[in-house]
Amino acid sequence: MTPAPLAARLSIPGGPLFFPVTAYGPDGSVDLDTYRTHVRRGVEAGAAAVFACCGTGEFHALTPEEYEACVRAAVEATQGRVPVVAGAGYGTALAVRYARLAEGAGADGLLAMPPYLVVAGQEGLLRHYREIAAASELPVIVYQRDNAVFTPETVVELARTDGVIGLKDGLGDLDLMQRIVSAVRSEFPGEFLYFNGLPTAEQTQLAYRALGVTLYSSAVFCFAPEIALAFYEALEAGDDTTANRLLDGFYRPFVELRAQGRGYAVALVKAGVRLRGLDVGEVRPPLHEPSEDHVKQLAQVIERGYTLLEKDPEETK
Repeated sequence: MTPAPLAARLSIPGGPLFFPVTAYGPDGSVDLDTYRTHVRRGVEAGAAAVFACCGTGEFHALTPEEYEACVRAAVEATQGRVPVVAGAGYGTALAVRYARLAEGAGADGLLAMPPYLVVAGQEGLLRHYREIAAASELPVIVYQRDNAVFTPETVVELARTDGVIGLKDGLGDLDLMQRIVSAVRSEFPGEFLYFNGLPTAEQTQLAYRALGVTLYSSAVFCFAPEIALAFYEALEAGDDTTANRLLDGFYRPFVELRAQGRGYAVALVKAGVRLRGLDVGEVRPPLHEPSEDHVKQLAQVIERGYTLLEKDPEETK
């Protein structure tokens, strides 16, 4: 797929962007059959795109061979119904290798995550992402977070780079994002996509929409697709009453629970998938499983979320 079709498909999504967890069997190995089921169910539930082997999918924990197999399985499970974007990261050489593995596995694009460990200057970061973009024919979305934070001028240069189609923000600095959007709008003549990539992005999406950022990742979609879809549809319809009801009754409690443990942005999501009936296994080290009490609290939060979908807004006050 060429950059333009992928950008076009992502710019007018019909649902949340799905970041599936990676399924492991009892022996800890990748369970591709369960993974295909997870991806297929997400697509059938209304996902607009599948972002395979990214943060929620424990990219950091996968070998290159497992990564390639998972991306291929995601492509098989979607059957072309929605695009598949694969994660790529680490140092430049390995990121290039992952880009080529994703291309060979049939992915439609790449989410280029921050380089491993080092804190680099803008010139080095720009070179890093340009080498990833040049490594394959796949369109690239650059992920801003942690040690990969860009000035507006650097994002303008990224937008001018062949193959780079967008920026996913996992930093949450709205002032910086406003300046980035403004700079690109002023200095780059083409279309450039922006994504809210914060953990549980729904919690901040009302603010991001005010900046013109309408695309966002939804980890909640992994285990509660009906809730995630209801929130998405409320945003699209300008239904602030429903959006705020879900924020107050489900998303805020979930975010507060997620903050109780390091790595819960992945581990708690995976626990949620298991609670909903699909055994995707545990997280791999160095992440750890949520405590038994936190899993019980998660079940209560999920139950409350589904109750909110069933009740009339007046009944929830």
